[in-house]
Amino acid sequence: MLTNTPDNRRSKLKKLLNLKPYISVMEASNGLTGLIVENARVENEKTGYLKEFDAMWVSSLCDSTFKGKPDIELVDLTSRINTINEIMEVTTKPIILDGDTGGKVEHFVYNVRTLERLGVSAIIIEDKTGLKKNSLFGTEVEQTLDDPNNFANKIRAGKQALVTRDFLIFARLESLIAGKGIDDALFRAKKYLEAGADGIMIHSKEKDGSEIKEFLKLFRKNYPNVPVIVVPTSYNQFTESELHEWGANIIIHANHLLRSAYPAMMKTAKTILENGRSKEADEYCMPIKEILTLIPGGK
Repeated sequence: MLTNTPDNRRSKLKKLLNLKPYISVMEASNGLTGLIVENARVENEKTGYLKEFDAMWVSSLCDSTFKGKPDIELVDLTSRINTINEIMEVTTKPIILDGDTGGKVEHFVYNVRTLERLGVSAIIIEDKTGLKKNSLFGTEVEQTLDDPNNFANKIRAGKQALVTRDFLIFARLESLIAGKGIDDALFRAKKYLEAGADGIMIHSKEKDGSEIKEFLKLFRKNYPNVPVIVVPTSYNQFTESELHEWGANIIIHANHLLRSAYPAMMKTAKTILENGRSKEADEYCMPIKEILTLIPGGK
């Protein structure tokens, strides 16, 4: 379809940032979860307004986990591009890619060109170095921050390599994760924006959300219009509209389809083992006819 061409798809995220107060993003890790994000919508009973997700987040954690591998940048870009292509074939919404650290500068330059050509809208890279450790472990594991000048050079090289103005590069600040504090995060944000980053993502594992709120308050004094991404996995008691009031433009729900799918599938598997048949598991399963018609063209 025309709306699914790489050029049209790539430009959607930038257009949405200009049109909407904030963007709601959900994780997608394969064609099926892509279809869920594409088609999920709810209606407000009072206003009749239909709400749906605006974009998709292709997470390295979820992509790795669905492949049964650890989230240590073990799944290479070729494999991740295969995942992106699976999602793109059946969906139309813009895609934001979790780019981990972005790798070596020389590799990052080629990778952003590839993603841009495919029609991906944005990549987020984090300012850590060494063997990747998931940020939600915080200081329980070693979290080594990259030199801010080195990371700024990576952003600068990536931006210079792009052909269009539509592909966005976001710098993910890991200062709060590494226990370096808000001042370090603000310093790094300034460096990365000066290097050409299109926006920043501020990450935290603290459950009360206070350091995110304080960072946004201080950041917005100098950067009122720069796009800011938050991932409220740890502080999910706050609504999207509340996070937007703090200063967030993009809210990513980063891993919830994966986390809800696993316990449901394990429950079904154990029920079949316990009973020696699948009848008792029927209550956990959608009818097979619905599966056959779930996928477009399946009937």
